[in-house]
Amino acid sequence: MFSEVLKLMTASVLQPAAYHFRDWQMHEVDIVLERDGGTMAGIEVKAGATVTSRDFAGLRTLADACKERFACDVVLYDSADFVPFGDDLAAAPLSCLWA
Repeated sequence: MFSEVLKLMTASVLQPAAYHFRDWQMHEVDIVLERDGGTMAGIEVKAGATVTSRDFAGLRTLADACKERFACDVVLYDSADFVPFGDDLAAAPLSCLWA
C-alpha cells in the first residue's frame, strides 16, 4: 500500500514527504505524509472489513506528537463505508485512493 500511495503522490501538486512512524512505546503509523510547512497526516492500512477505536491508537499518538502541525488521520480498510471516529479521524475505503 505504501508504494501505491507513493505513486499517487507523484500526481499531487502538494508534493508531501512520506514516512513511517514508531515511538519508543512501539505505537506505529503505516504512512505519515508531511507537507513543506510541516503539516502532517497519518494513514493506517487495515486488511479487514471492520475498524474499531483501537485501530486509531498509533494515529492518536502521532497526533499528540505533532500538536499544531497535525491535520488529520485516516484508517484505510476493506469496506465501502466512510466512518468518522472523532475530530479529524476517519475510516475510509481503500478504494477511495483510486476514486
